[in-house]
Amino acid sequence: MEQQAFVIALVGVLGIGAQWLAWRKGWPAIVLMLAAGFLAGPILGVIHPREAFGELLEPMVSIGVALILFEGGLSLDFREFRKYGGGVWRLVVFGVPLGWLFGSLAGYYVAGLVWPVAILFAGILVVTGPTVVMPLLRQSSIQQRPATLLKWEAIVNDPFGALCAVVAYEYFLSKSAGVPPFEVIPGIALAALASGLIGYAAARLIAWSFPRGLVPEFLKVPVLLVAVIGTFVLCNRIEHEAGLLAVTVMGVALANMHVASMRSIHPFKQNVAVLLVSGIFILLSASLDLAQLRHFEWQFGLFLLALLFLVRPATVLVSLLFSDVPWNERLFLAWVAPRGIVLVAISGLFALRLENLGYDSADGGILIALSFAVVVTTIVAHGFTIDRVARLLKVRGETRPGLLIVGATPWTVALARQLHELETPVMLVDSSWQGLQAARAEGIPSYHGEILNEATEHNLDLAPYQVLIAATGNEAYNTLVCSEFAPEIGADRVYQLGHADDHGEGTGLPAALRGRALFNSGFGVEDVEQRMREGWEFRRTRLSEQYHLADARENLPAAANMLLLVKPDGKLRFFTHAARPEPEPGDTVVSFAPPRAVAEQAQAARRRRRSADRKQTA
Repeated sequence: MEQQAFVIALVGVLGIGAQWLAWRKGWPAIVLMLAAGFLAGPILGVIHPREAFGELLEPMVSIGVALILFEGGLSLDFREFRKYGGGVWRLVVFGVPLGWLFGSLAGYYVAGLVWPVAILFAGILVVTGPTVVMPLLRQSSIQQRPATLLKWEAIVNDPFGALCAVVAYEYFLSKSAGVPPFEVIPGIALAALASGLIGYAAARLIAWSFPRGLVPEFLKVPVLLVAVIGTFVLCNRIEHEAGLLAVTVMGVALANMHVASMRSIHPFKQNVAVLLVSGIFILLSASLDLAQLRHFEWQFGLFLLALLFLVRPATVLVSLLFSDVPWNERLFLAWVAPRGIVLVAISGLFALRLENLGYDSADGGILIALSFAVVVTTIVAHGFTIDRVARLLKVRGETRPGLLIVGATPWTVALARQLHELETPVMLVDSSWQGLQAARAEGIPSYHGEILNEATEHNLDLAPYQVLIAATGNEAYNTLVCSEFAPEIGADRVYQLGHADDHGEGTGLPAALRGRALFNSGFGVEDVEQRMREGWEFRRTRLSEQYHLADARENLPAAANMLLLVKPDGKLRFFTHAARPEPEPGDTVVSFAPPRAVAEQAQAARRRRRSADRKQTA
């Protein structure tokens, strides 16, 4: 019991610690998790997952993978498919069989595997996996179409890769038993169809019961988790690994039934996915036996190179022939295909079953060693090169942090103009076409629509925008926008005008719901609108080694308010009533100040007062 508790605690520390370090340094999180697990397990021998959990380790990992695939399915919206479906269906319908064929040829002719093992392993290699693709997409700024194609391919192809391995295994098993092999395939196809229908039925039941109040709010997350696990286990009883297909269908179906209750579950499922990815990667890499690495032979290295530079490029480029996907994006997709948890988990499962095909444990060890080699090689190769390749092929999105401004008012248009001139990606969103007229006239990027509408998420690429300001004329609506986007963007990066009701006086909205208040003075919506009518304006001041913030403050009128700092790399740091960023040389200060004529009069008055004070002192 104590050993299991120690392993669980250490796995959590290593997994989340690796994620945090990756966030701080900008390194691939998956690489750090693999390294942490490998060090803690086979190198230092601090944890031994198989000894701690025994036979429970495999079902734990399998259920974790099922939950990850379900969470990934919830992110697939058919509106994306209608937009980029031409590339998606080609990567599934053509990509799966082509990848299986090319992988089998490489396994037999390059790696030296016997045909049954080569075909079985190539089926598993079809998967790329959301557990590795999604973290890579989060860390890198990739344009919307290639990022969407990678996401859909990773989530949809995972269960199909598992089913390819099942088909290969059952085929060779029936052949060795003297059963006509082609009698097996219809049974597997029917099992896959039944599993898909069960997954859809489970999603339909959830979508029917949640809005009708049949499940109380505090039980919705537990019921959903139990439903996913139950669906996975039930379908696995029908056919091995069919549960992966069922939970993927369940997630995709539920995402497109637009159940209102799912929006409140979104932050929880994201947290669960992060925990599961971290934990499973640490457990699997810590479970690796160094003795299995002795099965690694020189031709396996050639196989890894063939996988990177022949199998994947050929699969993608042939699948996307005559499609509308540009060639630079095709080449990018041909390079990025990291493998992850599903590959290792399914390889480990079938390695134990090779004896049924007449192979010994050494062949199973080869399969496990080769699967880990593929995972490590692809994650390192793609994790450390995705940014460079994206930049080279010109599929990289905005590299400077962007600002999303909700509400088109004279104040927000003036602010957007300043940031647009500073080359900060800025987007002004409003449901009023007339309200956006001034922004359009000045060439400021704008979007006409309701920011809280789900359609906006698919019509407008929100990935480049890492900071949000809600500044419509309705303070309650601004608070709603901030609370909606805080889980996704970060509570410390959503802002609005006005003070919070920190003292419980009932005169304002509580700070727990609001975004952070802009300006040291806590100007509200009416305050800035009144000052805009009086001629107030935004000013920019660049700091240097000789010109500090105090100098800039001296040259501004006393009534001026500092709003934000723009760092040389584009990062935005706001002055609020609760925080004051530290300015450095090279930063640009954006302030909100009275008109220049008024400011000059105020400065002249200040100078006269100082002169009079000096005379009196003399």
